[in-house]
Amino acid sequence: MKMRINKLLDRAQIPDNGGELLLYQRGDEFSIEVAGISGELMSTAIHGSEDALADLALQRLRTPSEAHVVIGGLGMGFTLAAVLRLVGNKGRVIVAELVPEVIKWNQGPMGERSGNPLSDPRTVVHQGDVLELIRAGNGSYDAILLDTDNGPEGLTQPRNNRLYSHRGLRSAYNALRPGGVLAVWSTHPHDPFTRRLGMAGFRVDEKKVFAHRDKGTKHHLWFAMRP
Repeated sequence: MKMRINKLLDRAQIPDNGGELLLYQRGDEFSIEVAGISGELMSTAIHGSEDALADLALQRLRTPSEAHVVIGGLGMGFTLAAVLRLVGNKGRVIVAELVPEVIKWNQGPMGERSGNPLSDPRTVVHQGDVLELIRAGNGSYDAILLDTDNGPEGLTQPRNNRLYSHRGLRSAYNALRPGGVLAVWSTHPHDPFTRRLGMAGFRVDEKKVFAHRDKGTKHHLWFAMRP
C-alpha cells in the first residue's frame, strides 16, 4: 500500500506580522497550518463544526432563504458553502478574508472539496477585515458568522481581539437586524466571552458539536441573538 505524503503546495504571509500559512495536499485532501504552531489549523477532511455553525445559525432566523449574511474567515469554504445551501436567490453572502492567497487557494483545486462556493453568484468576497463590514452594517445583516480564530481571542492576528471585546460585540449587535444572530466558532468554551455577549445585549445559546461525523473532538459554538 502506497503511503500518502503531505506535499507543501504554497505559503502565504499573514498581514501585520501574523506569521505564515502553509497549504498542504495529501491525496485528495488539503490542509492549512500555521508555521511554528503544531497541528493543522483546518482540513478539508474535517468540517462538521463549520457546517454546524452555518446550519444552526440560519435555523434561528425567521426567513433564512432571504438572509443577508456576513462571514468572517473564508477558511476552506465549508461555512460559506453551508450558508449558500440555506439561502435562496434573494439571499446575499459576503465573506471577509484577510489573506489573499486563501482566496486564491479556494479558487483552485482545494475549492472543489467544498463545492466551489466562491463561484456562486450570491457570494461577494471582501479581501480585508470583517470588522470593517460589521461597522458598516448599520442594522442590515441577518447573521454574522465568525470563524476567524481558534476561539474568542486573536490567534495569528492580535487585532482580532477587537472583534470579541465589548466594543466589538456592540458593533456586531448594531450591525444586525432585530432577530439577527451572531455565531462564533471556537475550539473551546470561554466563560468571560459568554458574559461579554450578555453584557452587549445578546440572548446567548451555546452548543457543543462534533468536529467530524458525530465522533471524536467537539468544538464550541455561540449563537447570540439580537432581541
